[in-house]
Amino acid sequence: MIKAAITGTGLYTPPQSISNDELVACYNAYVEKKNAERAEAIAAGSAEALQPSSSEFIVKASGIKARYVVDKSGVLDVDIMRPRIATRGNDEPSLLAEMGVSAARQALERAGRTAADIDFVIAACSNMPRPYPALAVEIQNLLGIQGYAYDMNVACASAAFGIQAAVDAVRLGNARAALVVNPEVCSGHLNWRNRDCHFIFGDAATAVVVEPLDGAVSQDKFEVLGTRLQTQFSSNIRNNFGFLNECEITPRPWDDVLFRQEGRKVFKEVVPMVSDLLGAHLASLGIEPADVRRFFLHQANLNMNELIARKVLGRDPSVEEAPVILDEYANTSSAGSVIAFHKHHADLAPGDVAVLCAFGAGYSAGSVVMKRV
Repeated sequence: MIKAAITGTGLYTPPQSISNDELVACYNAYVEKKNAERAEAIAAGSAEALQPSSSEFIVKASGIKARYVVDKSGVLDVDIMRPRIATRGNDEPSLLAEMGVSAARQALERAGRTAADIDFVIAACSNMPRPYPALAVEIQNLLGIQGYAYDMNVACASAAFGIQAAVDAVRLGNARAALVVNPEVCSGHLNWRNRDCHFIFGDAATAVVVEPLDGAVSQDKFEVLGTRLQTQFSSNIRNNFGFLNECEITPRPWDDVLFRQEGRKVFKEVVPMVSDLLGAHLASLGIEPADVRRFFLHQANLNMNELIARKVLGRDPSVEEAPVILDEYANTSSAGSVIAFHKHHADLAPGDVAVLCAFGAGYSAGSVVMKRV
């Protein structure tokens, strides 16, 4: 069977960033405004006063200090509190496609490849711009790639699922090389008026080139030793947006079609699921956790990542072993683990083993075990 390798990664970072202090100032202004509007109901006990947020609360709860977004002004406007994105015509590239293409071009350059070398594109992300035509086919067209493409949505775990599909295609000879693209505008599905989650997400796009190890021209090669996926149904992380919303009787509340989660339940249920997956996957490959040089984990919550790594390693992980980017990027859904890989793999030596692990709604989880060549 053909050995597959990751030979290039790419990252698109939006130019605008929102600090915790900026976000909290907007949210607290909203709280003050809403509490004033409902003052009589609050005084009568028929409504609860909204509680303000703080930068300290956000860092303690998540480890997040800032996030990049496609539109800062809309998010920080207390009367809007969502990104404002200009409507594009059918003949114009979608925003997600533009972001994905930017990341993809960087990944191709790092792999030493061009569009002519790729014949399979996967757009693997949490939220597509439309049901069809496929975002992946749009990206394929914009890059001038021949072959085939399709979309994949497994929420935050999409990167791992996409990499497995790409690896399988390369190993079986169904693709000479594949491109996995993870564009995420998470700011568009976030309820910025909810204290429990208004700080969680940011926007970004990543891309990964997968091709046969033999013949790869990149000096930055990681042989994929194995992949493993797992899903388990749960509504504890859910987004009810869909094409049937307008058909539903009675219509859903506006905030029911945005991101929502039962955070404590997610933490309690996902941590053992992911740590068990990682332990079993490494064991099946004959690799001891202590022999893994680096874990590139999904960047959703610092406390969750530290606990997963602790369960797998049997001790507290060092920052070098489990690098963090969510302090700067926040949760970028499918892009998070790839951003960590993209930014923190240059010092790995030939023979070093690393693990990319993505997990999230579904529940869904996936791991990619690889070795620097």
